[in-house]
This record gives sequence, structure tokens and C-alpha cells, in this order.
Amino acid sequence: MRQATHSITIATRGKGLYEFTGEVERWLREQGVRTGLLTLWVRHTSASLTVQENADPDVVRDLNDFFERLAPEDDPRYRHTLEGPDDMPAHIRSALTQTQLSIPVIGGRLALGTWQGLYLFEHRRRAHRRSVAVHWIGE
Repeated sequence: MRQATHSITIATRGKGLYEFTGEVERWLREQGVRTGLLTLWVRHTSASLTVQENADPDVVRDLNDFFERLAPEDDPRYRHTLEGPDDMPAHIRSALTQTQLSIPVIGGRLALGTWQGLYLFEHRRRAHRRSVAVHWIGE
């Protein structure tokens, strides 16, 4: 049994989904991975991780629009406003999505479906550099 860790930095340009499947796949190839379990963990409270369709860009657009309606900015009921009008909605969106993903590795590849990709979901308006911790265990 082997283990390996890594950190991926994803530069965002503001709210949206940022695919990083290719970067994870490259790192796995460099490790000589055959089988095991990959865990991804986002180190932020205003961003999240998701597995989503990577074929039709309308999926990403619709998800962004849905979360805008679900957790709008400038809601007068928010108490946490010191970091700007987009901060509390970002925390809500992060709480409703995932901060960790586990993906099986089979035959040296992520066991993703045909149209699936790994995404960082940025919930803040301005650009950020987000850190994703990567851990693989297997053979």
C-alpha cells in the first residue's frame, strides 16, 4: 500500500465553476498509480468541490444561476456582512455543496463517467487563489 499527497492551486476569476480534472489526472500519472482512492479537500469556507457534467457548458451556467437565486447577495437578514455582500451567500453555498470528494482510481484513471469532470465551485465575486489538498492511497 502506498500513499501520496499534493496541493493544487486554482486561480479563479470570480464566481463560477472551474474544471481541474486534467491537473488531477496528470498528477496521478506522475505517481504511477494503478488503483486506490483519491480524496480531494478544498481549504476554504467560501468555495466548494463538485463532480459535474463537462460536455455542455449550459449545465455550468444553469448551476451558477440556480445558486444566485438560492443564496442571493445583499439579503438584509444576513448578519455576517463585514467581508462584503457576497461573503455570507458564499458560506451558504459552500455549506450546501461539498468540501471533499472521494473518487476511486481504477487502472490508473479516475473512475469518472463519460461526461463527468472535477470542479472547484468559486462562490465569491472577486478572483481568488484556491487550494485543494490531494491524497491518494492504493497501489
